[in-house]
Amino acid sequence: MSAPIRVSILGATGYGGGELLRLLLRAPEFRIAFATSRAKGGTPVGGVHRNLDGLTELCFSDPSREEIAEKSDVIIGALPHGASAETLSWFIDAGKRVIDLSGDFRLRDAESYKRWYEHDHPRPDLLARSVYGCTELNAERIAGAQLVAAPGCFATAINLALLPAASAGLLRGIPVVTGLTGSSGAGAEHTATTHHPTRAQTIRPYKVLKHQHTPEILQLAGDAGSALGGLSFIPISAPIVRGILVSVSAELGGAMSQKETAALYRDFYAKRGPFVKVLGDREPECGSIAGTNYAEVRARVGEDGRLHVVATIDNLLKGGAGQGVESLYLMHGLDPAAATSPLSWPGMWP
Repeated sequence: MSAPIRVSILGATGYGGGELLRLLLRAPEFRIAFATSRAKGGTPVGGVHRNLDGLTELCFSDPSREEIAEKSDVIIGALPHGASAETLSWFIDAGKRVIDLSGDFRLRDAESYKRWYEHDHPRPDLLARSVYGCTELNAERIAGAQLVAAPGCFATAINLALLPAASAGLLRGIPVVTGLTGSSGAGAEHTATTHHPTRAQTIRPYKVLKHQHTPEILQLAGDAGSALGGLSFIPISAPIVRGILVSVSAELGGAMSQKETAALYRDFYAKRGPFVKVLGDREPECGSIAGTNYAEVRARVGEDGRLHVVATIDNLLKGGAGQGVESLYLMHGLDPAAATSPLSWPGMWP
């Protein structure tokens, strides 16, 4: 067996970093070189991510970027928007392969980035070099990429709901989306509105019609073959920890039967989506995909002639770290759905 591929995780104390560690510690093809943290340097990984206690002797550290580059084959950024681009740009310039879990390299247009993220992009020259990490559409490009931008969590669920129809050139107008997300999507550092006790007994909309994942969804739909006029998206915080559920209604360019719609989605993901389960006799739900890299999708055509799709993912895995690890496998010619891959693990039920 060849030497393991060396991976460093920058910003590894957050929920996304914890999931990267959990997956890669059980992936024989990879070895974690560094799990970085300025605040937690010297702390055992299991002291922060309690599920990993006793499974590794790895400690968080704060090495120099030169040492990280020397001892790593791939850098994965699990850093906040803005800080991620500033930190990762040095490694990109140094020729290292990089996967970014933040939103900093998802959009190709710097003005769009400024509008949705409310500050100038620190390295707009790198945007054209980034490959959007939707493995169901861009697997071949990801395999040869130096820089991969993992899609956002809500964007992933909505992308999966729309992608087969978008790739067939069938979408028109402005899709209408309602999406619910668990509290872990807000990150490990809570605020007054994201702290779980303040949301455990309520349903609260937020960022109504102005969620920052909107432009990347429109960008991917256009790349797939269906230019859209916009996206009417209402995100909602739900009283669960893990999971995203989206309900999508979209105008179609022509009449389709339910049989044709089911076949379109089944055939598309049979070829492109080893982690997408197309359901025909039950509804998607968050409990059955929590803790996994799988998605559930069910598509219908209503009496109004519109496409109606429900999709669910785990926001931290298929919507974040898991999808980043998918790209990591593809970048090294490996099968992310192989039996030895931690991405193939099933979840728990109930």
